[in-house]
Amino acid sequence: MTTTTANATPDSGQPGPQQVRRGRRTALLLFAVGFGPIIVASIMYFTGWLNPSSQTNEGTLIQPLIPVQQLNLETANGQPFSARFGVEQADPQWHMLVVAQDCDARCERLLYLARQVNIALGKSAPRVSRSAWLGSIPADLAQRWPEEYRLMERLQRSGTGAWPEAINPANQPGILLIDPFGNVMMGYGPEHTGKQLLKDLKHLLKLSQIG
Repeated sequence: MTTTTANATPDSGQPGPQQVRRGRRTALLLFAVGFGPIIVASIMYFTGWLNPSSQTNEGTLIQPLIPVQQLNLETANGQPFSARFGVEQADPQWHMLVVAQDCDARCERLLYLARQVNIALGKSAPRVSRSAWLGSIPADLAQRWPEEYRLMERLQRSGTGAWPEAINPANQPGILLIDPFGNVMMGYGPEHTGKQLLKDLKHLLKLSQIG
């Protein structure tokens, strides 16, 4: 008896069409359950849909959203920064990324704000991580870094990357807010306050209930 490829048997070692369709449905269901709230939260937050308080964002909305891969960043040990995000992550997090070509007083103020906002989140603090890409830093900050910013990971460029037009570290320092999918979605400059950043984060975390 011959076996056609359209009807694979259990001994053929390949899944049949029904198994493939079932696997796809399962994957879509897991995606919707795990990350659907983030999508809904973002839509509600930025459009005011189903939000009676007409909440508006304090930061600068990045339009269109930029995938974190486009920044071309990596960790100190050479791992792609983008690997921290995505549907396969068991513990998805929101992320604050401080960026500056030259870390001046404005840059250090944003480093301080990111640290204090993370602390101010209280029990929600583990849902948000933070890091920094700094082209150069003054010697005194480098000396103080292990004590004052030891929990803020330093990133490096692995090649040429593109920054959002709204927040370009070559022009001025800024903070980029990245969602658990790895989308660079909002930016904050030296003109923003820690209170504004905290307000946005609290509202997004409350709406999404994930990450």
